[in-house]
Amino acid sequence: MITPVDLDHAEFLGTSLRGIAVEKAGILKPGVRGLIARQGEEAMEAIEAAASAVRAPLTVMGVDFDAWGERGGMAFQDQERFLDLPAPALVGPHQIGNAGLAVAVALELDLPETAIAEGLRAVRWPARLQRITAGPYGEAARAAEAELWLDGGHNPHAARALAQALAEREARAPRPTALIVGMLANKDAGGFFEALRGSGATVFTVPFDGAAAEPEALAAVARGHGLGATASTSVGEALERALRLGAGRVVICGSLYLAGEVLGASRETWPD
Repeated sequence: MITPVDLDHAEFLGTSLRGIAVEKAGILKPGVRGLIARQGEEAMEAIEAAASAVRAPLTVMGVDFDAWGERGGMAFQDQERFLDLPAPALVGPHQIGNAGLAVAVALELDLPETAIAEGLRAVRWPARLQRITAGPYGEAARAAEAELWLDGGHNPHAARALAQALAEREARAPRPTALIVGMLANKDAGGFFEALRGSGATVFTVPFDGAAAEPEALAAVARGHGLGATASTSVGEALERALRLGAGRVVICGSLYLAGEVLGASRETWPD
């Protein structure tokens, strides 16, 4: 299976979507069906060419099957069936597409509909829009009557998904939003912040152990993309400042390394 192709790991894969798609399509094997998420035109052309070269049949989302949110659940349809399923337990409208691809794979493996439905209800993915309500950070947010979220997304594609999820949440319950962001120095910080430009969020940049971008430099990139941003020395300090300034929704994001440090602060924050 191939999920949506976007720019990431540019130091290894380059900055061409076509080139990255060619690398991803290396998973395709002769005569073995490939299940493909929705792709941009450039990426899809590269995947189709690779599939043709090894004679791998493709089943493509949006052509051979699809999934969409419906009445609080999720509908799935392919050439043979229509399934009325629960919505995935993961937060964010982009997870419908992810779940749709997973359902197609499960059906290819002949898993029963009951198992698929239970998987959608029970799925857990740490640091992917994970609500933090316990531990030192969660308790601080709760005391201020604020939401606290953790997301390890670190590229423009993930930032667009985060922006969409925040917009959906804002439409239902408007609250001042703050982003606490730490990123590896080799990531596309400009693309990440550009995707979040329309969120209206205040940004606090932070360091973490490893090859992290300097918070001051990261804040400057955020300001260059229209976001108010200041550097902090730690997640704890940034959260305290965000809450003191009245943020009602805080998202710690930008790196799985940073997410790991946040989850490592308390066993209570680990998903069941």
